[in-house]
Amino acid sequence: MNNLKFIFALALTFAASTVLFAQNRSFLGRNPLGTESDEGASAVKMKLVARTQSFNSDDLLKHDHYDQAINSPKSVIFSSDGMKYYVNSLEGYTTHVFETQTHKKLSDIKHKFDADDKKLFLNNEYTVFDYEQKEGQENYNHFSGKPVESCLSHNGKYLWVTYYRRDWDNNAQYPSALAIIDTETDKIVRVMPTGPLPKMIAASPDNKYICVTHWGDNTVAIIDIESDLPFEFKYTKHLAVGERIVLSYDENVEIDRDNDCGHCLRGTVFTENSKHLLVGRMGGAGGITVFQTSDFKSLGTVQGMKANVRHLEIVGNNLYLSSNRLGYVQKCNVDDMILSLKNSQKSIYTFKRWKSAYVGIGARTISVTKDRKYIFAAVNNEKKIVVVRSSDMKVVSKINADPYPVGMALSKYETRLMVTAQGKGGQGGGNSVTIYSIEYL
Repeated sequence: MNNLKFIFALALTFAASTVLFAQNRSFLGRNPLGTESDEGASAVKMKLVARTQSFNSDDLLKHDHYDQAINSPKSVIFSSDGMKYYVNSLEGYTTHVFETQTHKKLSDIKHKFDADDKKLFLNNEYTVFDYEQKEGQENYNHFSGKPVESCLSHNGKYLWVTYYRRDWDNNAQYPSALAIIDTETDKIVRVMPTGPLPKMIAASPDNKYICVTHWGDNTVAIIDIESDLPFEFKYTKHLAVGERIVLSYDENVEIDRDNDCGHCLRGTVFTENSKHLLVGRMGGAGGITVFQTSDFKSLGTVQGMKANVRHLEIVGNNLYLSSNRLGYVQKCNVDDMILSLKNSQKSIYTFKRWKSAYVGIGARTISVTKDRKYIFAAVNNEKKIVVVRSSDMKVVSKINADPYPVGMALSKYETRLMVTAQGKGGQGGGNSVTIYSIEYL
């Protein structure tokens, strides 16, 4: 009898511990404040100094902030003056505004629209170009938007935020939207329609154009922003990278749109002289398609870099990219690459003058210092931040990150690094924004 009681008690204990483990899966792999970069750091020292998260409200340290609104943070960006930073919570339908110095939350910008928000939509527009809307859907502009990425324009006055999809569009196959936020008031001043599933968005340095890259159907949209007035911004071009995809998914069948995406257009950047636009092709045969901005004619597609190009950055005359699946960071001279493509007169040209550094599987967002000395990379699968010295493409520093790092941004003076962590289905993690101090040795 005693043995039966013992077995029964053991079974209850095991069941309880299993439930507790399941509840705390999202806590696994977290790093305590004060975590420092590896001892082998030879040029850059990093230290975890603060965090805002929604996975644990107990036993918080001074700079560990609990905020239940943090929900699958996808990306982060600093204001142009560096005084604030904006975090896009994808599943929370919210952009959070934080003060840089104290990490105090200043406001939540909700991406939820109803009849009271009609004034934000020019002539109640809900589609653009020749995109058709969902049949039977009423009040297209009554929706919640999932914020993905963002960029600044007009010397930092406007923050542009793309929506992965409208909440009633289950398979992200209908026109989505973007928000334009006045960074002085942190209020949405206009909502514009986009094509299906916009992810990356970029502003030209000369402040003439915004490029919206549609992961959903192999297209790129160009917005004229030469006016200072948001309601005068207008679409001017709709560009196809390869063949545009016609979307007609069954509403009753859930589609994995993270993988069912054609060329899966992702990295998007203008050259610093604003003469060219580069769009990365994360899927298919890969590569980077180059457009000249004088008429937005395609010059062709450059290949020869590592496959699965995710993020593009241009600093000076250098182009930097991350290869997600293979785990590399690469760089080349962007003028050399574009000139070689032009001279080849080929629609697809293999460019071989790349310099590479292996950082780990799942290289996502990268940030490059203004002096081009260092490249910071969020390595998603391996839960770490890696620093590469650009001169010789050598890894010079690593630090553990909350699972699973995806977005990042360097502060104005590059002494702080903000990193967002998203969870993974069945693996936990996510729901945190971590802040690292940076010391250049």
